[in-house]
Amino acid sequence: MLKIIDEIPEQEVDKILDFAEYLKAKRDKKISQDLTKASESSLSFWDNDIDDEVWNDV
Repeated sequence: MLKIIDEIPEQEVDKILDFAEYLKAKRDKKISQDLTKASESSLSFWDNDIDDEVWNDV
């Protein structure tokens, strides 16, 4: 892979870096969305009258 990058003119390497940063940001956003969905789905588990009553006394 590095050999391919070495063969690309220097002015084009910036475009590759921009694209790589775009892909990373896209992946990071997806991970963040997945974590948000996971945390939201677990909220319903904790949102119940029995646990509320127990935690009210703590």
